[in-house]
Amino acid sequence: MAPHPGGAVCTLGRVSFLRAFHGRPGLGRLLAVRLSSQVTDGLFQAALGGAILFNPERHADPLAVAGGLAVLLLPYSVIGPFAGALLDHWDRRTVLIWANIARAFLIGAVAASIAVGAPDTVVLIAALVVTGASRFVASGLSAALPHVVDREALVGMNAFFTTIGSGALAVGAGLAIGLRAVFGSDNSGSAATTLGAVVIALLGAFLAVGFAHLALGPDHPDTEGAPVSAAHPRGPAMRAVAVGLIHGARAVARARGVSGALTAIGAHRLVFGLNTLMLLVLTRHSTLGGGIAGVGLVAAMTAIGMFFAAILTPISVARWGRRTTLYVALSVGVVAELTLLTFNGIVICAAALVLGLIGQMAKLCGDAAMQMDTDDAVRGQVFSFQDAIFNVAYVAAVTVAALVIADNGHSPGLPAAGAVIYLVALVAVRAVYSPRRRFADDPAAHRAAAESAAGPSNPDCPRSAQVSATPSASASITTPSN
Repeated sequence: MAPHPGGAVCTLGRVSFLRAFHGRPGLGRLLAVRLSSQVTDGLFQAALGGAILFNPERHADPLAVAGGLAVLLLPYSVIGPFAGALLDHWDRRTVLIWANIARAFLIGAVAASIAVGAPDTVVLIAALVVTGASRFVASGLSAALPHVVDREALVGMNAFFTTIGSGALAVGAGLAIGLRAVFGSDNSGSAATTLGAVVIALLGAFLAVGFAHLALGPDHPDTEGAPVSAAHPRGPAMRAVAVGLIHGARAVARARGVSGALTAIGAHRLVFGLNTLMLLVLTRHSTLGGGIAGVGLVAAMTAIGMFFAAILTPISVARWGRRTTLYVALSVGVVAELTLLTFNGIVICAAALVLGLIGQMAKLCGDAAMQMDTDDAVRGQVFSFQDAIFNVAYVAAVTVAALVIADNGHSPGLPAAGAVIYLVALVAVRAVYSPRRRFADDPAAHRAAAESAAGPSNPDCPRSAQVSATPSASASITTPSN
């Protein structure tokens, strides 16, 4: 059989999942940990009932929505890049175990605060801490994936993990609805429902125990007796935490593929923030049927777009590369945003599908870039840095929109601004990529590198050097960083 035409990034359609999982039990276990983590998130979030922050019928004031999102997301966005440094120094298996145990304990604290009728502020603060722990687990899972899957299958496997993870979130929400029907909707019933997430989080910790020591990286862990000096007064990990944001930013700047993808992701999150607040206000004026039903309809269309992204992104990256995929996604985003100027409910739903598609394509390209184009020694910090961009851009956009949006939500300036943001991002992403360089996402470069590294042993999907088997940046990146 001829070598895979997409080079070092195979599509899921051409790589059997049974073959991908065969002989790599760590991949199946990591998927199980991820599924348990996302079921926990879905159950916990739904158990809170959309509560204090995400109920558009409860927040009549757009500024209140922006304030609530800022309280929930920004603190972790500041702390995350520093805490992410621990993922690059401590055994990620150990981090996943204890982070899940800590999350279970914190969810229990939220349940207790609900049971005793604590004020919304107390519940919110507790939920904030749970969210931080959840994102820490998510960053650890993403940083660990290259250690359990071949490099050429990373894009496809990211797409598969993301899609099935979205389904796990829905399963968690469904479990919450079922438990609420059993226990009731009062404080004690809500607390009992929330405790269901504790069980799933502990299951995730139990599954993570099955990994071997350092099976998930990092390649250069801190060991007992690490040197202490004036430059590292409390050991390498503590110093890395202190400068985590800087290290993450530097790693992003050094990898052009990562810089380009995060530029696209940040732009999409800005636009998504503008659209989110506009949607919440429009639904109160029956543009989409009103209330939660309207929000749910648009959310469902966005989810469908994300599902299609999981199918199309591996194909696009294999055929045209990450760079071209990002160009096309941002260009389509410009058109989709301009259609929102009609303020027509059907058009808004169609645009939500398209924007969900292109946003997830950018996210999958970003995940692949961070996993393939950054050294394992800083990968946790890079993923946490992405989280910071993800959340800060979103909250900033919601806040700005809250200050300028019309009372009925009909503010043509918001979708127009979204189209401009996509255009600016398109120019910026093109500027990041130098035409004088040959990039790792070039299919021809993938082909040459993969065939050179693989030999004839795997004709279906040429193997480049596995990230999990390479302790250094030079060994883990088989082609120039894009």
